[in-house]
Amino acid sequence: MFAKTFRVKSSTAIKGSDRRKLRADVTVAFPTLGTDQVSKLIPGKEELNVVKLYAHKGDAVTVYMSGGNPILFELEKNLYPTVYTLWSYPDLLPAFTTWPLVLEKLVRGADLMLPGLVVPPAGLPQVQKGDLCAIALVGNRAPVAVAVAAMSTAQMLTSGLKGRGFSVLHTYQDHLWHSGDKSSPPAIAPLAVDSTDLNEEKVDLALHGDLRSLSLEGKEENGKHSFPEASEDTSSRAVSQDSLDSKPLQEQMDELLQQCFLHALKSRVKKADLPLLTSTLLGSHMFSCCPEGQQLDIKKSSYKKLSKFLQHMQQEQIVQVKELNKGVESIVAVNWKHPRKGSTLEGSEVRVIIIDYVKRNNLVDANNKNLVKLDPVLCDCILEKNEQHTVMKLPWDNLLTRCLENLQPAYQVTFPGQEPIVKKGKICPIDITLEQRTYNKKVIFKRSGLGV
Repeated sequence: MFAKTFRVKSSTAIKGSDRRKLRADVTVAFPTLGTDQVSKLIPGKEELNVVKLYAHKGDAVTVYMSGGNPILFELEKNLYPTVYTLWSYPDLLPAFTTWPLVLEKLVRGADLMLPGLVVPPAGLPQVQKGDLCAIALVGNRAPVAVAVAAMSTAQMLTSGLKGRGFSVLHTYQDHLWHSGDKSSPPAIAPLAVDSTDLNEEKVDLALHGDLRSLSLEGKEENGKHSFPEASEDTSSRAVSQDSLDSKPLQEQMDELLQQCFLHALKSRVKKADLPLLTSTLLGSHMFSCCPEGQQLDIKKSSYKKLSKFLQHMQQEQIVQVKELNKGVESIVAVNWKHPRKGSTLEGSEVRVIIIDYVKRNNLVDANNKNLVKLDPVLCDCILEKNEQHTVMKLPWDNLLTRCLENLQPAYQVTFPGQEPIVKKGKICPIDITLEQRTYNKKVIFKRSGLGV
């Protein structure tokens, strides 16, 4: 509804009697809100404005503004909360989950199709056709859209999750959101680990959420990524809480901010996405990369603002940021070949790293010490796509074997007096043949594919 610019008809301060009526209407429309919450949403003395506007399709809409933000809008005598309100009350509406990249389609005015839903382990919320719903992204409960269910939950399941599921009315980053302070969704941890129930045929949308299909350099070898580099990059965002607690809060947040930033570039952003609004990078990508149990709050970092942090990343020559529109910054280039952590490791060293990571993150199964629980980092590194939501634990030997199999092969050649030469790929067999020639002369023939 607000995907395109709307026309404002009038903007006036609300009268005392109208304020009381609005508070009563909110109580009826959203009975789960307590009296104190309604009073906080519709304050008694603070400025509250009523804006009459026409959406781009001609719909007459009334918007209620408080504290500089739109908090409610009214259409055909029905009240709807904005995303600003839902960020304060994330459980106000039944919430459905989708992938971060789907948000870009919703902002442009698309409705949410059922193949884009992510089905949690507890199942979909129970709603009826016409019910008001919230749409959130994987990894963050903060709603990013307000929608009306186009069918009941039972009908959604009967359809095999095909067809149009929700008529979207308002989204984060649309023009109604732009009329406020343009803040980004807060990081609100999910109530349970998100899971998917998607069919490969459905997922033009879901394919974008496959974390293992991207790398910072955008390269793969035989469908597998270099495990030392990928594991160190992604595991860096799963720092144990014990190690974090020993550092000052600001230093913790600086580390978390950089981890979410690098992981978002590595696993969620494609070259085709550029130029990318910095607000989209934060709201649609970085927040969803935040480890469970932690919240990304830039104001608590030493940078205070995303723009200042991105300036630092630009100085590090990781990204290039430009102001393509007045007051709106975008990432226009990413140095995909920027040096990352990672070096050659022997098998024994990899085993030590994996064992240490499992123990630091308390992933050993409490009931069976021979099993390891797979967190998102380990899932990304070792599981096939069809195993992502079925394999939850692995025996130690299976885990270590898979990790070693996913390593990118490399070999080192050493010549006397020279620095060792490291080559990627498997070492070619060396054939040595001993032949006896005339006069009992023995000749050794050696064939090597080392290429050095």
